[in-house]
Amino acid sequence: MSSSPLRRRNQAVLVIGQLLSGVGVASGVAVGGILAAQLAGTTAASGFVQTASALGAGLVAVPLANLAVRAGRRWALSTGFALGAVGAALVLLAAAAGQFWLMAAGMLFFGSATAAGLQARYAAVDGAPPEKAGRAMAIVIWATTVGSVAGPNLSEPGRLLGINLGIVPLSGPFVFSLVAFVTAALVISIFFLAPPAGSPAAGAGANDGASPNDRPATTAGNRAGRGPASSTAGTGSPAAPVKAQKGHGAWRALRLASRNPRALAALATVTGGHAIMVGVMVMTPVAMDAHGHSLEIIGIVISLHILGMYAASPIFGWLVDKLGPLRVVLVGCSIFLAAIATGAVVSDSSNPVLMSVALTLLGLGWSACLIGGSSLLNQSAPDELRVPLQGANDMMMNFGAAGMAALAGPVLALGGFFWVNMMALAVLVVMAVLAVRAFLSTPEPAAADKLTDAVG
Repeated sequence: MSSSPLRRRNQAVLVIGQLLSGVGVASGVAVGGILAAQLAGTTAASGFVQTASALGAGLVAVPLANLAVRAGRRWALSTGFALGAVGAALVLLAAAAGQFWLMAAGMLFFGSATAAGLQARYAAVDGAPPEKAGRAMAIVIWATTVGSVAGPNLSEPGRLLGINLGIVPLSGPFVFSLVAFVTAALVISIFFLAPPAGSPAAGAGANDGASPNDRPATTAGNRAGRGPASSTAGTGSPAAPVKAQKGHGAWRALRLASRNPRALAALATVTGGHAIMVGVMVMTPVAMDAHGHSLEIIGIVISLHILGMYAASPIFGWLVDKLGPLRVVLVGCSIFLAAIATGAVVSDSSNPVLMSVALTLLGLGWSACLIGGSSLLNQSAPDELRVPLQGANDMMMNFGAAGMAALAGPVLALGGFFWVNMMALAVLVVMAVLAVRAFLSTPEPAAADKLTDAVG
C-alpha cells in the first residue's frame, strides 16, 4: 500500500478509536464521582475518580510507549484500550459488590484508555509528512470532541440500562464504557497498519504488519542530512528500527531532553498546560455551586470549556504547520494568561458569563499548548528517543494533573477560586520562561542535532 492511502486509512482508524474512547471515558467519569461517594459513604470520595484515573494514565504511559517500541503502535494502543475495558469491568463488579476499594482499582485501569487516547496523537504524526504533521495530530485530537460531548449525555440512558439489567443504576454508564473500549481495542488491532515509508517515527510501527516495502530504508541522521545511514538501516529487516531505540528508556530520554532548551520547553508545556487546565476546571463547578448557580448553568460552562479544548484543534494544527510549534506554544501561554486573569477577576462573584469566557479560554489555551508542545517534542528528538520521550511526557502530564487536582481542593477551601488561579499562574510563569528561552535559542534543525549529539 502506498504512503498516502495508508496514511489516510490509519488516520481514519485513529479517529474512530478516539470517538469510541471519548464516549467511554466521558460516560464513566460523568457519574463516577457520584458512584464513588455512594460506595464509600462520603462525598469526600467523589473527587477520587479524576485523581485515580489520571494516576492510572500516568502509570501506564511509559509501559505503553515501551510496547510501541517493541511491537508497534497497533499493539500499544489496543492494549491501552483493553486495559481500560478491564477497568470498566472492575467498576461494574465493585458496584455489584458494594466495594469502594475495588472501584479504586478499576479507575486506575480505566485511566489506561486515556493514556492510549493521548498516545494516538503521536501515532497520527508517525505517518504524516512534516508539512502536515500538526494537522494530522489535531484531527485525531478533534475527534475526541464528539465522544466527550456525547458521553455525559449517556448518563441517564446508562442509568435506565442499569435498572433494566438489574445492576446498580449509576454503574449502567460503565457498560457503555466497557463496550466502547473493547470496540476501540478491536478496531485498532485489526485495522491499524505500520506508518508509510520515510515517516519520521516509523520505527514505532515497525512491527505493525507492514510489508518490507512499506518500511523506511534510512535513519533519522540520513534523512536530516547528517551523514550516511547505518549498516542495518537499509536491510529491510523489521527489527532494525526497533534495535535503534534499544537502551533509550523513558528516564534516560528525559535526562537527555533536559539538556535541550526546545525539548525541555516541550515537556514543560504539555505537562504544565494539562495541570493548569485540570486544576482550574475541576474546581470551577465547586466554586460556582458555592455561589448558588444551578447545575444547568454549571453544565453550560463546562460544555463551553470542552468545546474550547477540542473544537479549535484543527486551527492550532494548521498554525503549527504554518508558523512552527514554538510560536503556537507562546500563543497558548498568552491564552492561558487571559483565562487566568478572567478567572481571578470573577472569583468573588462567579459571574456565569465571565466564568464561561474564562473556561472557554482555558480550553483554548490547553489545546494550543497540547498540540504545539507535542509537535515541538516530536521535532526536538531523534528517532531513537522520540517514542520513549513521548511516553515519559504523557506520564508527567497525567501525574501533574493528578497533583494539581489534589492541591486545588485545599487551595479553594483556604483562599477561594482566586488562589486556584494564582496557583495556575505560577505554573504558567515556568512554562512561559522555558518557552521564551527555547525561542531565543538554536533553530529547530540544530536543536534536533544537539539532542542527537547528546545521545551519541
